[in-house]
Parts: sequence; C-alpha cells; structure tokens
Amino acid sequence: MTDGTITTDVAIIGAGPTGLFAAFECAMLKIDCVLVDALADIGGQCAALYPEKPIYDIPAHPAIEGAALIESLARQIEPFNIPRMLGRRVETLKGHRGAFILGTDKGEVIHAKAVIIAAGAGAFGPNRPPLDGLEAYEDTGSVQYYVRRRADFEGKTLVIAGGGDSALDWALSLKELARKIYLVHRRDKFRAAPESLRQLDEAVERGEIEKVTPFQLKALHGESGALREVELVTLDGESRRLEADHLLAFFGLATDLGPVAQWGMDQIRSTIPVTPSTCETSLAGVFAIGDVATYPGKLKLILQGFSEGAMAAHAIHPIVHPDQALHFEYSTSKGVPNS
Repeated sequence: MTDGTITTDVAIIGAGPTGLFAAFECAMLKIDCVLVDALADIGGQCAALYPEKPIYDIPAHPAIEGAALIESLARQIEPFNIPRMLGRRVETLKGHRGAFILGTDKGEVIHAKAVIIAAGAGAFGPNRPPLDGLEAYEDTGSVQYYVRRRADFEGKTLVIAGGGDSALDWALSLKELARKIYLVHRRDKFRAAPESLRQLDEAVERGEIEKVTPFQLKALHGESGALREVELVTLDGESRRLEADHLLAFFGLATDLGPVAQWGMDQIRSTIPVTPSTCETSLAGVFAIGDVATYPGKLKLILQGFSEGAMAAHAIHPIVHPDQALHFEYSTSKGVPNS
C-alpha cells in the first residue's frame, strides 16, 4: 500500500472462513488478492460470535471449534503473505470488470480487476427480545446472545431461549458445565438438525436439560443488572418463573448488506443471486460466495462456501490472466506455488 492506495488482482470483502479460503484458492492460481473486513480481526462470525462453538460439518474434522477453524485457515494462507485491511468497511465500488475502484471508510483506495464479496450475512446483530430493562442485564453479561467463553457458565443456572440450531447446540454443549439448564421455546417442536434433536431427547431423559414449552419470555427480575429470575408466559396466560444466573437468547441475527446494497447488483432479501457455476453476480467481475450468495439448491454451510470460493477463483483467472490457459491440476501434484 502506498499513500492509502493498493493495487491488486482481487479485492476480497470479508475475512471470515469463506473469504480466507477464497484467498487461498486465488493464491494457488497465482492471483494476487487483499482481504478487507470491517472487524478488527479475521474470522467473521466464527471468531467474533462463536469461537468456542463446535462445528461438525467441516470435512476431516469430526468436530472443530470456530476459533480453531479460523486458526487453521490462517495458517493455510500464511505462506502467501496476503495483505489484510482490517477494521475497514468498503463503502464504494466503481468501475467495471477488469478495472474496479473500491473506497473504504478510512479513505483508502483499492484498484482491483475483480471483486469477491464474502461478507457472510452482511453487518449482523442479534434479534433482541422486547423485555423491559433489558439493557441493564446486557451490560452486566446476565443476558447474552453469543457464547464467547464456555467457562463463564460453569456452575451457573442458565435459561436458554430459542427453537433453532443455536439454542440446541449451546444447550447440549453447556450441559456438562452448567449447574442447571432450562431450554425455553414457544412451541413443542424445535427447528434443528435431527441428530441434535435426538441428543436433546436423551439429555432431557437423563435430567441434564429441562425443556420448558410452550412458553415465551415475559420479564426479567433482579437487581442492579444481576439476574435472579426469568418470567415466562404461555399464549393462554399461564406463567412460570425460572431461577437464572444468565439468559442466553438465540432468536437469530438481524442482517444488513450495508453499502453493498447500493452497488447495483440484483438482490433477494439481503442476499445476492449468483450464477451457480461461477458465483458471478449480475455485475460482471463481481462475485459473491458464502452466506451472502444465493442460487437454487444453495445450502448455508461453510463447506459450500469453500467450494464457491474455489469456483470464483477459477472464474476470475481469465480476468486476471487473459493470455494464460488454466490447466487445472490437483494440489497434490502442483504443490503450493512460490509466494
């Protein structure tokens, strides 16, 4: 970077797992790239929100925590010395395929021949329950929406609210640490992976988790931000109070594409449609991968984001090296190119 200007082949917006692997794939094809992320560290949601949450669908890893996955991906790209522009948000995109100009909120300018948007779900924040006095409990950590350190809940009584994978995953993960876990949902049925549902049934039968349905959150009770009880209510007006040290509320994330939404690409409900074979958006030379990308049959899995990163890198090769034919070789035969 010179005087706030960097020239590269590809600007990768988003340094989460998908962005990191896309950088590796670009490097393997001798395509220069730079990673840009609004967060101060690499890793995206895996590092910022779920560093200790086990992930079960990464090939060759029966289970791996989010932080460990990011560490491995960082080691994978380490030989290539890929520049990182962290703590910066890309605000503007101008130009065309082969000659884009991106501007950051810090005033820097990036010249790139192609762009990969790997921004996950965009800017994210929790969907917060509408409870009086909620902020005071958030300030003390009595109410949380992400689990960054499992050890913080050792010996504690937890009320976990939500009916999806996150609620079940954390209930199952924390049951051996916590003194007591209540799992609260407004319906008797949960929307989660079949294996998680099976494990939940077994944990309930063993008395490791108490399932509290069909209840919704009504109020929090405590003093000076220290939670003592969570009050619940049914649609019929039946109420119940649960002793609690912490409320973990998992009602999903509110997402926003931010400035990306103003760049002229087609959009569908905060996602960007792409051509499945290349991951190119409706704006030629701009590609989208990971959770932000959508197409028929799309699965929001990290492993699919990895595949999309590889496809985007191969589709970008003729933009960067128009005079070079790309003869695909397996990494086992070609090895890692010299950086």
